Amino acid sequence: MAGLFYTAMSEENTSPDAPVAKPGAQQDNPLADIIVNVLLPVMILSKCSKAGEEWYQLGPYVAITLALAIPLIYGIWHFIQKKKVNLFSAVGIGNVLLTGLITIYLFSSDDPGTRKLAPYLFGIKEAVQPLILGSLFLLTHKRKSPLFNAFIYNDGVFDHSRIQRALKKNDKVPEHKELLWKSTLLFFGSFCLSAILNLGLAYYFMHDLNPHAENWRELYNEDVGRITGWGYLVIGVPLLIIGGFILFRLIKGLKELTGLETEKILQAR
Repeated sequence: MAGLFYTAMSEENTSPDAPVAKPGAQQDNPLADIIVNVLLPVMILSKCSKAGEEWYQLGPYVAITLALAIPLIYGIWHFIQKKKVNLFSAVGIGNVLLTGLITIYLFSSDDPGTRKLAPYLFGIKEAVQPLILGSLFLLTHKRKSPLFNAFIYNDGVFDHSRIQRALKKNDKVPEHKELLWKSTLLFFGSFCLSAILNLGLAYYFMHDLNPHAENWRELYNEDVGRITGWGYLVIGVPLLIIGGFILFRLIKGLKELTGLETEKILQAR
């Protein structure tokens, strides 16, 4: 889930005056994203980390390499196909690289003292990423293309032209800006919650990882797989609820400011 790689943002125009995206435009496949970035790495880390005679028992080194390589290659392929850097693809690549660096550092040492750092290093990595991403929503708020517009208040969902006309007619443009700012703050708050949950989840699964165990690397891989899999449930569901609340609050505020009904605020489907 989502540090240095968050600067690679999409260049598509998401300002309120941007033209509506064409219905025929190719959209990303969320199911493919989940399979490649979550399910496959989790299965590899869970089932292939042990070294054995079975064909799928690849050992901890090969398993972690393969589990990290799949989403990394997918992210590069996505960039080549789309001809642009997608923010969440950049986040995925950043997550893979950071996980790889931490794993190399831990795997290269047999010192139990170093191995004890695993829950803290992994927890900090999991917490820092959403904090940086959330901060970008605040930093880009006054830019021509705020990130909040791309993820929530985008022109594929909201009829910006009609909204802007109604706001100017009602002389509610300043109130509209305040509404968007408060919504952005709420969205930033959801990333703060994600950081706390990420940190807690990493510590929960790794705090009892025995640094003296002979199969420590296998156990580490399995814990990374659990964190990846459970993270989408434990963290994704609350954030989905919060995102729905922000969207509901935004639509309600726009209705009050513009005097328009919901079907007039949203793009026709």
